[in-house]
Amino acid sequence: MNAITPKELQKHWERATPAQRPRLLDVREPEEHAHCALPESRLLPLSQLESRWEELTEWCAGGGTTVVYCHHGVRSAHAIAFLEEQGVSGLVNL
Repeated sequence: MNAITPKELQKHWERATPAQRPRLLDVREPEEHAHCALPESRLLPLSQLESRWEELTEWCAGGGTTVVYCHHGVRSAHAIAFLEEQGVSGLVNL
């Protein structure tokens, strides 16, 4: 599984044009996202991922990278494993 540190993501984000920036997928719960979220991130809680993952197919279409994140990286790792089983590619764990 590919991974990126917060500092690496910040450097990449600052250097990239908006079109080059990765998509950001937050798999925490809504109250966590409301408290603090990365800019331009999309929320899809891990608890809802199995029933809603197809919502991401159009969002992830066209290639590029999707950085998946949570609080400690455990839920995002589970999300990536599930999404990769569904054929989603370009996923990176924060």
